[in-house]
Amino acid sequence: MATQLKNLSDFSATEIPSASPYKFAIAVAEWNAEITGALYEGAYQSLISNGALADNIYSYNVPGSFELTSAADLLLKNNPELDAVICLGCVIQGETKHFDFICDAVANGLSNVAVKYSKPVIFGVLTTNNQQQAVDRAGGKHGNKGDEAAITAIKMAKLAETLKG
Repeated sequence: MATQLKNLSDFSATEIPSASPYKFAIAVAEWNAEITGALYEGAYQSLISNGALADNIYSYNVPGSFELTSAADLLLKNNPELDAVICLGCVIQGETKHFDFICDAVANGLSNVAVKYSKPVIFGVLTTNNQQQAVDRAGGKHGNKGDEAAITAIKMAKLAETLKG
């Protein structure tokens, strides 16, 4: 099915474990706040609706998407009890290469932090061509990527727990 016709946040065909045993941090970029706020609400509500305890969800704002890597690193360094970090941001294509540099740096940076700490660090960053595409993916016609990031965090926390034995 073509992306333009699909709600990308449909989890009806997948099993989602309970989030109740896990602790999550959500780092949210303040840049493009209308979009990232919607992503945050989606992520937070998905965690809660899947059993996460409100007291086990820690939320932090950072200036922009570039700072998500540093935030994830600081959060895991200072809070080893966290089971996953969800990073939410929005970078919209402009007229310069800034978009490419930021998107590449954040994707690689978050992957590196995940490997460094052997903990799930979830890339919930929209990388869109325009504002409308961001709106469509932050609670619009294509669902909410914040929901997807939260479900990914739950599933990865469960995987980590399973592999620990």
